[in-house]
Amino acid sequence: MEYTLEFERPVNELENQIKELKEASVKQNIDITKEVKALQKKVDEMIHEIYTNLSSWDRVQLSRHPMRPHTIDYINTIVEEFHEVHGDRAFGDDKSVIAGFGYLENERVCVVGIEKGRKTKEKIERNFGMPNPEGYRKALRVMKLAANFNIPVVTFIDTPGAYPGLEAEERGQSHAIADNIAEMFDLPTPIISVVIGEGGSGGALGIAVADKVLMMEYSIYTVISPESCASILWADPKMAEVAANSLKLGPEQSLKLKVIDGVIEEPAGGAHKDAEEAGELLKSGLLKHLKDLKSMDSDKMLQARFEKFRAMGNITIEGFSKKDKENFKIY
Repeated sequence: MEYTLEFERPVNELENQIKELKEASVKQNIDITKEVKALQKKVDEMIHEIYTNLSSWDRVQLSRHPMRPHTIDYINTIVEEFHEVHGDRAFGDDKSVIAGFGYLENERVCVVGIEKGRKTKEKIERNFGMPNPEGYRKALRVMKLAANFNIPVVTFIDTPGAYPGLEAEERGQSHAIADNIAEMFDLPTPIISVVIGEGGSGGALGIAVADKVLMMEYSIYTVISPESCASILWADPKMAEVAANSLKLGPEQSLKLKVIDGVIEEPAGGAHKDAEEAGELLKSGLLKHLKDLKSMDSDKMLQARFEKFRAMGNITIEGFSKKDKENFKIY
């Protein structure tokens, strides 16, 4: 499936030209190496120019790109011998949450991730990546099992938010999320959470209380979706772009505010341009942080995890530009 965002069009047009030139050169047996190199250099320069000047709304669109790798793609790419675990042992199995065990190279890991689905039928089956309470309970059940055997936990976050439907509320949605947040602080095993696409509100936080919280380069992490923010502030979802640019959803701002601990680089043009390379970059980042966390004393690790989240919200002016200070009213 081909899908191009508006700001990607100039790059895609040049890439198509390169593809056509290569095909023509093969058919006509003509050497056009110089021409191809010149066009490729132009593509690289254009990508650099576009992607270093993305607005927050551009980042929102990239985080939702239909071809962007999902949890299941990363599991298939970087997790070996993955065995999925189903059900919360209370109500049922929420297919928007994938949970199980496998290997990251030679490292045993517990993997929990939110899956949106790609085709229409799968999106409905996965509830568009909006977990029900049984999804959070399944996640917690599997994470507790991992902790019992001292297996590190890796969570992949890609959700617009937890499912807000009546049935979910009746089954204890807010309680399930709150339970996960409280319990994850005490799990005596290393936890790494990665926002791979959208990190929406409490729906994301329900599996994101971790020793290391990371974001993919073109992902977003936010207290509210731009559309919901626009509906509340202006009673108009069409103001979503204005809301996104005000919310500052990207990794750079989250890193400044110490909401996250690091950013995982993506291939030029975003993870959807090269899913395999994106997987390798993610795997490399995970292994590095796992090695560091495994060397820590368990009690010190739990204390550091608590203090990390407890310190959030204590804003200082250190590290902020003059413009940031004006925008955030920091004096």
